[in-house]
Amino acid sequence: MGMNAVFPPSPESLARIAKSSDADVLSRTIIAPHLNRGRGAQSNQTSKFEPYSREAVDDGWGNLEALESVKTNVRDEKSKSIITKNDSPDIHFDRSINPYRGCEHGCVYCFARPTHTYLGHSAGLDFERELYAKTNAADRLYEAWLNKKYSVKPIAIGTNTDPYQPIERDKKIMRALLEKFVAHKHPITITTKSSLIVRDLDLLTELAKQNLVHVTMSITSLDHILSRKLEPRASSPARRLEAVELLTAAGIPVSVAVAPIIPAINDAEIEKILAAASANGASGAAMIMLRLPGEVRQLFREWLLRHYPDRLRHVLNLVRDVRQGRENDPRFHSRMAGQGPYAFSLQRRFDLALERYGLKKRLPHLRTDLFTPPKVEDPQLSLF
Repeated sequence: MGMNAVFPPSPESLARIAKSSDADVLSRTIIAPHLNRGRGAQSNQTSKFEPYSREAVDDGWGNLEALESVKTNVRDEKSKSIITKNDSPDIHFDRSINPYRGCEHGCVYCFARPTHTYLGHSAGLDFERELYAKTNAADRLYEAWLNKKYSVKPIAIGTNTDPYQPIERDKKIMRALLEKFVAHKHPITITTKSSLIVRDLDLLTELAKQNLVHVTMSITSLDHILSRKLEPRASSPARRLEAVELLTAAGIPVSVAVAPIIPAINDAEIEKILAAASANGASGAAMIMLRLPGEVRQLFREWLLRHYPDRLRHVLNLVRDVRQGRENDPRFHSRMAGQGPYAFSLQRRFDLALERYGLKKRLPHLRTDLFTPPKVEDPQLSLF
């Protein structure tokens, strides 16, 4: 059986979906479950920038090649630069670092998936298995700081792909970056959904002592089964909460992101997640509504078809309800929160829970005055 073997939904599911406007979901080739264990995407459509598309079919010769093809492949990449700048009004930082391209966590809803198509890969399964490690990230960061025009502001890490995804255990790129931040006393913010972050408690503690670091732990659900479906290779909810507790105990300011909130899937858990976050020492929290940009729209519909076919119409109708009739609203100031009665009710519940569990504290302002830039080795002798 080829890699993209079609997974047939049950007759009941077919009947329900056939009546909906989402029947075109079935036109996609969905990978069979036994060939796709531990992955979030259900298909691997060719990049939209490629001149030809490929579609595997059942040739009757077994599935050994298909099983081999879903393994994770990691390529070392030498980056020309490492700091990315942005001017979006929806986020609190203007510069970021992403040590990896692609992410093995496999979050089906990840808004970074479409970026993989620029590399000639699929935003689906390829995003989770064709990974790039920026092995010279620490050196490029050091070079950026050598520039006399460099202005110090907090650098955000983990805003696109997770810096503590499984391959970080071997690559240790994030740890190398942290060593630079500690040595030169530069402020940093980290977002992750991995308990691997506690490996670097020693470096994070040094930064926290000088008010140079914030950590945000993303927790989408406390339900282990749902978490495995949404984020198959991310740390379990219990491990993430344990990481929050350990980080807080070490004096590191931690907030929790309830992100994304998916209508009729995890929206009932808002209060539970915030209660657990508070109990484990988190100081603050934020929420983000589900976004479905580009290829993520179809990937998420396929995920619903696989795991919650009976809710497919209901979930997508609610998504459209908060996005003014569309499944994605790219406009600034609304894309993160959504609009309409349903979005308002979720925000109201979230705000009340923040009050109830004491999560409205402001994280301390990160210092920028401690930065010590690298010394430039100048071969020219001084006159004095």
